[in-house]
Parts: sequence; C-alpha cells; structure tokens
Amino acid sequence: MKTEDFDELLATLKKASGALREEGIPFLLGGGLACWVRGGPESDHDLDLMIKEEDAERALDVLVRQGMRPEKPPEGWLYKAWDDGVLVDLIFRPSGFDITDEVIERGEDLEVVSTPMRVMRLEDVFVAKLRALDEHNLDYAGLLEMARPVREQVDWDEVRARTSDSAYASAFFTLVEGLGVVEPPPTGK
Repeated sequence: MKTEDFDELLATLKKASGALREEGIPFLLGGGLACWVRGGPESDHDLDLMIKEEDAERALDVLVRQGMRPEKPPEGWLYKAWDDGVLVDLIFRPSGFDITDEVIERGEDLEVVSTPMRVMRLEDVFVAKLRALDEHNLDYAGLLEMARPVREQVDWDEVRARTSDSAYASAFFTLVEGLGVVEPPPTGK
C-alpha cells in the first residue's frame, strides 16, 4: 500500500471512530489495523470496525451523515461505507463469533493516530481471520505477515483451542510452527 493510501485510511479511521464515539456506539478497531497498532504491518485494503448487530443500522447512518456512501452487501454479517476510495467494513458477525458487549469489553483501550479507541484483542482477530479461511479463501500470506511481528502478544493456545475444529486453522498452525513463528503446544495438548 502506498503511504498516501495508508494516510487516507487512517484519516477515515479518525473520522469514523470520532463519529461513532460521539453517537455513543460501542465499537472495536479490528482486522489488520488492530495488529498494526501493536507493531504489525500496515493494513493493505480496508478498515474493519467491529460493532454489535443491534447497532449496525445506526452506525451506518452515522457514517452516511459523515458523507460516506452506504452499502448493504448480501452476506448479512457486515455493512460497508465508502469514504471516497477508503472502505469501512462495519462487521457484526465475524467468522466464529458475534460481536457482543463481552467481546467489546475484552478489547484494549489504545491511542491510534492520537485518537483513543478500543482495539480488538489479538486472539479475537486471529480467530476471526482463521475461521474465515475456506477452499475459496485460502491465502496464508497476510496471516503470516500479521502473526510474525505480534507473535509474543498472542495467546496462541487460546487461538488454537477456539479454532480446533478448522482444518484450515490446523494447516496455519503447522505452517507457523514449522517456520518457528509460534511454539508448538506442549505434548499432550
């Protein structure tokens, strides 16, 4: 991603997060930016804001009032808002779990581009990304790029346990363990 594009993404983050905060809509910064805030790579394409499903319509309306173009895709687990060329995903049902008060509460309060906001736990980020893998979406490059710099901040045993029924997640762990990014679980787990 070009620096100018990333700067536009961050400007949209400030605009969207400020508007949601002013309206009292709880949210988490998720996805690649939740890793970037903690030392991971720059996000490459969009901005993920995690919200409760009951707040989704209102959150989309708030972003529309900020001049963003709304979109309600058929998937049924997110809404989208376009701020010129920057895409904001309002995600309320990521793969593997719903966004609830509990998920939001276990996030971490951090300053992101001088703006205080709650950021999704890394364990939740990786669970959602690993559970989204399937035969049509099977690219481990981004996950590996995210895992390497934040590996010591993640409870990998928790992520492993929450994704243990996914063959795609098992393949990810085989890869990152083989590359020495993540320690294998102790024998017997």
